[in-house]
Amino acid sequence: TTEYAIIDVRAEKDFLKEHIPGAISLPKNKWDEMVEAGLSKEKLNVVYCYSQVCHLAANACIELAKAGYRVIELEGGFEGWKEHDFETESQER
Repeated sequence: TTEYAIIDVRAEKDFLKEHIPGAISLPKNKWDEMVEAGLSKEKLNVVYCYSQVCHLAANACIELAKAGYRVIELEGGFEGWKEHDFETESQER
């Protein structure tokens, strides 16, 4: 089993357009639905937002940590991920 979960806290429309493979979408308006979204307190939750200067992920980490989840912020956000040419996927129809 995977030891971590990847959590995308960007807007749902942006998640559907493109995201890190296997990421769970948890936009700000759904932060109170952590369990329903599939988050696990057993795993390390790697949280990311748009970029290095976006504070959504940092704020999400605070909320998740308060709720008892182990969290870490992905440095550079989705922008940094793409700058390194790492794989992405889309769920747009």
